[in-house]
Amino acid sequence: MKLKNDRYTYRVTWSEDDNEYVGLCAEFRSLSWLSATPESALKGIRKLVAETVADMESNDEIVPEPIACRQYSGKFMVREDVGDVVDYRDKLW
Repeated sequence: MKLKNDRYTYRVTWSEDDNEYVGLCAEFRSLSWLSATPESALKGIRKLVAETVADMESNDEIVPEPIACRQYSGKFMVREDVGDVVDYRDKLW
C-alpha cells in the first residue's frame, strides 16, 4: 500500500542498540521500522505510515497533517518572564 502524494517527513538512521537501520516519521513519532539496509528501512516506514493513515481514516480519526503542508506566519515570537527581568535589573544596582 502506498500513500497518494506522500508528503510526510522521513528519516533513516543507524541504531547501535538494534544493530540495524531504523526508519522514522516525524509526524508519527510512535512508529519505527528496523531493517538491515537504509533503503528497506525507508520503504518499511513508508508502508507502515500508509497502513496507519488508512486505519485512522477508516476509523474516522484525525490524521496528522504533513509538516511540509503546514502554514506558518513567518513571525518568530519570544516571551520573556517579566519577573526574571526585574530580578536581573535589581542585581545590577
